[in-house]
Amino acid sequence: MAVTAFLFVECASGRLKDVLGKLKRVGGVRDAHIVTGNYDIIALVEAQDLRALSDAILSKIQAIQGVYKTTTNVAVE
Repeated sequence: MAVTAFLFVECASGRLKDVLGKLKRVGGVRDAHIVTGNYDIIALVEAQDLRALSDAILSKIQAIQGVYKTTTNVAVE
């Protein structure tokens, strides 16, 4: 079953635009924006299932240099 999630990203200082550009090139990332508030970037991510979502976040997104922390909220409806 397909999974949709909102990914909240905290970045190292001065790395926002670089992280955003790399994040938008990750497979499954449908949209991403630099935002104000508690997080630096919010992304809409889609994956085939929870395992694929986890793999994308852990092996691709968190591997982007400048990503400090991610918080994932899976859409339930």
